Amino acid sequence: MPEQHDIVLAAAGRGPHATKQGRTIIRVFQPDARSLELLSADGKRSTGVFKKLAAEGGFQISVAGELTDYRLRATWTDGNTWTFDDPYRHPPSISEYDLWLFAEGTLLRPHDVLGAQLIDSGGVSGTRFAVWAPHAASVSVVSDFNFWDERRHPMRSRGSSGIWELFIPGVGDGTLYKFAIKDRRARRTTQKSDPFARRVELRPSNASIVSKSLLPTEIDPRSQRRNHFDAPISIYEVHASSWKYSRKPGRRFADWDELIETLIPHVVDMGFTHIELLPLSEYPLDESWGYQPTGLYAVTSRHGRPEDFRRFVEACHVAGIGVIVDWVPAHFPADAHGLARFDGDALYEYADPREGKHPDWNTLIYDFGRPQVINFLLGSALHWLESFNVDGLRVDAVASMLYRDYSRRHNEWLPNKLGGRENLEAITFLRQLNEMVGKHRPGAIVIAEESTAFPQVSHPTYLGGLGFHYKWNMGWMNDTLRYISREPIHRRHHHRELTFHISYAHSENFILPISHDEVVHGKGSLLGRMPGTRQQRFANLRAYLGFMFAHPGKKLLFMGSEFGQQSEWNHATELEWQLLGDEAHLGIQRLTRDLNNLLRNSAALHQLDHDRAGFEWLDVDNHKHSLIAFSRRGSGIDSIMIVICNFTPVAREGYRVGVPAAGTYEECLNTDSRYYGGSNIGTPLGLARAEKKAAHGKSFSIVLRIPPLATIFLARK
Repeated sequence: MPEQHDIVLAAAGRGPHATKQGRTIIRVFQPDARSLELLSADGKRSTGVFKKLAAEGGFQISVAGELTDYRLRATWTDGNTWTFDDPYRHPPSISEYDLWLFAEGTLLRPHDVLGAQLIDSGGVSGTRFAVWAPHAASVSVVSDFNFWDERRHPMRSRGSSGIWELFIPGVGDGTLYKFAIKDRRARRTTQKSDPFARRVELRPSNASIVSKSLLPTEIDPRSQRRNHFDAPISIYEVHASSWKYSRKPGRRFADWDELIETLIPHVVDMGFTHIELLPLSEYPLDESWGYQPTGLYAVTSRHGRPEDFRRFVEACHVAGIGVIVDWVPAHFPADAHGLARFDGDALYEYADPREGKHPDWNTLIYDFGRPQVINFLLGSALHWLESFNVDGLRVDAVASMLYRDYSRRHNEWLPNKLGGRENLEAITFLRQLNEMVGKHRPGAIVIAEESTAFPQVSHPTYLGGLGFHYKWNMGWMNDTLRYISREPIHRRHHHRELTFHISYAHSENFILPISHDEVVHGKGSLLGRMPGTRQQRFANLRAYLGFMFAHPGKKLLFMGSEFGQQSEWNHATELEWQLLGDEAHLGIQRLTRDLNNLLRNSAALHQLDHDRAGFEWLDVDNHKHSLIAFSRRGSGIDSIMIVICNFTPVAREGYRVGVPAAGTYEECLNTDSRYYGGSNIGTPLGLARAEKKAAHGKSFSIVLRIPPLATIFLARK
């Protein structure tokens, strides 16, 4: 027989219990009460006094008949009283069907079932708490309202599902809480944040916060147009915490209203089509930039409440800007309040460190073979897309998910069931993710940061691909940054770094990323990579940006690069906005704005980004002069853009280049223009008429004056 003390402490022993004799026994735990009364359902009439049990804080009463609707009144030692509703008279409300779906891994929106849900139970308002902890000996809700005492609100076990549940009347929006989880082995209790919390305290505090759910938004048809493969896509990547500091006294981080006032107008003015935000899922360490999240359902509290972020997204859409958020299912930190050994055992992570721990980042890897973990991750992705109406997700570190031997020595990893190095479970998960988005959020995009040659990353799953819409072109980024960082005199020996990537440019739906990773960890800023005198460094950067916007693939540029940030990016300080008082930096900004506008308005520069018919080399082997020329095409027969890049500090007089068709070619952008801070060298009048003279395999050609360290664009009139 269990001890009386154990019966009162256990959730199963509390509340009303019908006896075979037709009576109801009610047990209550109130350790600070002097006496306890049973009240009628309306709380106005006393119907009995509880008997104190030998167990400390335990009370019991036996009444005739069946009784499930009642209230309680406690009298404290100082004579004060408190009338309250007994949580344990309310039955569990999560359906067996939902429990089964979660165990199977197919509960579409687990965040509407687990976590803290503001609901009514029998006409009483409160919060239903639910958490998955199958290895736990017991789980309690702890909070301000119960003095963070794990004895007061133990949760009910829902059996083999591993879910614990409890409805607590009167608990409302804004209440702090955690789950106190007792380890079945060591019997040690650890307080954990809610994995499904929609809101969390600002670090270093880490309690979860009861927050009302945001109803799913309607799909915006404009998102589908903005995200399409033939659309002009130019993404402005932003770290919200360091773009600009808050103007409000005592605050460092700008809130979402301030970002509405400052960031959105800047993006609109610069002509970008999308904002991509570094991870916004709650994270404890500023230095991780959000890439080590502890709350995949919670918008970081650094900038405000979840509804504030949704208002920011809505403001972006009104301004014609798409919003992409970085999403991190590849790993999570081992912080004690987070998912690590959540219920005393490996639960969200693989148990074996050869599978479950990243040696590079000292983080943990999700167990992609466990259906409930997959459900947790898929639900998070859908939550961001539906609750906040973001236009897409960028999935970080995909390569680390695809390979079991990622960054490991030969004896530090376990092969898959076929003996190979691929993580078959992660591959299945990624396909599920992309199929789910396609089915339930059509028009939204999912982007892979994948740094290897894994095949068909952006091909449909029905053709054997992973199903992503776009993939970052890390090869292009590495090769071209290495090339542009070289002294011009040496570039002739490395011409292939400039041209090789076209051989695979149409194998995936690529985005060209000049991201935050390229301006940190000692790499310097983009401008800082450029060689030569100050004037040459700015000219190099302008030429490189022109080349990037002319090259096949959608564009991504990290904040600060649009005006030539001088210093390496520092997450702890805002961007160097004061540099816009310098004409050279202002010139970079003007150029970026004009490149974005040219990209938007020229079908030849975006319509066939992922089609081989949209690109043709004109002059590819001119390594002697470090010069390349190519044409870009749109779907229309007259949609032609000629692009020439000169990566030496020497102007080329009388340069003849073959062109695809007769006609007049008009210079529509020259990165060496005086307007951008250049030397203003170019073809007189900016016009060149095609002659019936063969060059570069073409029947027609034009003759141009090519400025030094410059990219020029010529459209066929």
